[in-house]
Amino acid sequence: MSSFTHIDTEGNAVMVDVSGKAVTSRTAVASGRIRISQACYEAVCQGTMKKGDVLGVAQIGGIMGAKRTSDLIPLCHILNLTKCGVQFFFHDETQEIEAQCTVRCDGKTGVEMEALTGVSVALLTVYDMCKAMDKSMCIQDIHLIEKTGGKSGHFQYKKDSDMP
Repeated sequence: MSSFTHIDTEGNAVMVDVSGKAVTSRTAVASGRIRISQACYEAVCQGTMKKGDVLGVAQIGGIMGAKRTSDLIPLCHILNLTKCGVQFFFHDETQEIEAQCTVRCDGKTGVEMEALTGVSVALLTVYDMCKAMDKSMCIQDIHLIEKTGGKSGHFQYKKDSDMP
């Protein structure tokens, strides 16, 4: 038997069988940032970008991305999400916009990938909406902040824990 969960004994890719797992309430929160130029940052904050409401569109994009995670990530289970939200936080000192995506479901497998995909798509949407003004934007620091539920229990991100 293979020791890898996504590979069978013959080396073929497989989706993990979660049929024997218990349904539990699961939540995941992911975060990431986009660093942009001062002029672009001010335009987004003031809502004056030519393409319109950057963060409103990015919020919808992030939610849509989370909902479509299983279409984007190979071997990822289709989940019936019960909540998905995207919030933005401004970091004036670094000209960064932080996105956080929170996802919930009652299921047999976690929602970490949905939260990470949601935050990634939200930040990519900000990039798309702003690229005419600033092509040097940098998306960074996408990570899981917290997850609850399931067999592995609670996880809380600790900055610099075991990171090189």
